[in-house]
Amino acid sequence: MDLNIAATHQEAPVARAHVLTMTIKSFKGRRNVDVHLYRAQWNPDEMEHYDWEKLLGDVEHPESGIDPENSRKVLLEAFTLDERDQLIQYLQNRYGSKLESIASCSLNFPIPRGLTALSDVAEGKSVGRIRLENVPKYTLSFPVHGLFDLNQHEPIMEANGRQQI
Repeated sequence: MDLNIAATHQEAPVARAHVLTMTIKSFKGRRNVDVHLYRAQWNPDEMEHYDWEKLLGDVEHPESGIDPENSRKVLLEAFTLDERDQLIQYLQNRYGSKLESIASCSLNFPIPRGLTALSDVAEGKSVGRIRLENVPKYTLSFPVHGLFDLNQHEPIMEANGRQQI
């Protein structure tokens, strides 16, 4: 399993600045499925804790109709350095042989306004969520969800061209 933790070029203005993706070798009939991990819960008071004027930038796509303040959730879904390290350790211990890779980087600041938070992406035919805290023997103190889109990944095929399950 590859572990790719991108070095930060500048110090983040807040501790909650780390995002992670894991790539599962084989998942739901697809190969190398990217799962974007995010913190699934936070205390509502945390929303008032940050200086949003300094953390959020300009509206990225004003025509999108997305609430510009939705970008606050992008930050609240991110992990602290300690949470990131705990999550990486958990994933390595629990799923190491099933994962192709784990990647982590920091958010870029200021965060553009009008981004869609991962928790706001609707599930559908190919888009779904993994709720890690619902898996037996989950050991982290914070809930983690993962968002994936199966249409972004190639099917696992047998030599005769039929899909493997």
